[in-house]
Amino acid sequence: MSVTDATRELVQLAADAAADKGGEDLVALDVSLPLPLVDAFLIVTGRSERNVAAIADEIEDRLLRAGHKRIRREGRQESRWVLLDFGDLVVHVFHEQERMYYGLERLWKDCPVIALEVGSSAESA
Repeated sequence: MSVTDATRELVQLAADAAADKGGEDLVALDVSLPLPLVDAFLIVTGRSERNVAAIADEIEDRLLRAGHKRIRREGRQESRWVLLDFGDLVVHVFHEQERMYYGLERLWKDCPVIALEVGSSAESA
């Protein structure tokens, strides 16, 4: 099973919000096959704790305005790795060092990449 059009739109909305707040190295992965409860991951890098928090807040605000309620949020206080769970989409906003250390792209390397259209900072398939 692959991501639905609705999930692709959700991923794009979150990616646009992240890019607007300076999010870098955006990568969206279709994790629907190995994870039955989640369709997609969006992975974003922020340059500082303040930037990570601003990116996470903007994603949450924009998705809420579009009618998507956050189920869970973790890591906002430290803002080194903020996880936002919207059900079909889980967003990981990392500080640069944490992203390199945890290497989610390596862990999920067999999952298809979802094309994003957010300018030069976006990864696309």
